[in-house]
Amino acid sequence: MPKAYWIARVDVHDPETYKLYVETAKPAFARYNANFLARGGKTEVLEGAARARNVVIEFASLQDAHDCYHSPEYTKAREYRDKAGQGEFLLVEGV
Repeated sequence: MPKAYWIARVDVHDPETYKLYVETAKPAFARYNANFLARGGKTEVLEGAARARNVVIEFASLQDAHDCYHSPEYTKAREYRDKAGQGEFLLVEGV
């Protein structure tokens, strides 16, 4: 079964509220065994528009990645994230 990935590109305009998002999301990530492959760090724009924060999270399966995003724990965390910034979130199945 192929792994799956969340790819998130975010501009944070309220760092304090974003910290609440990070703390509130931790139980969802633990429940679905999320593995952070990239979180912040240096980036280089090769093409297109950039976002300040880029995150790649690995899950064991597409179903786990989907269920994590829609879990009650992460749904609560998204409320903080939506207040703290703006971005794009993708769910991608691995090869």
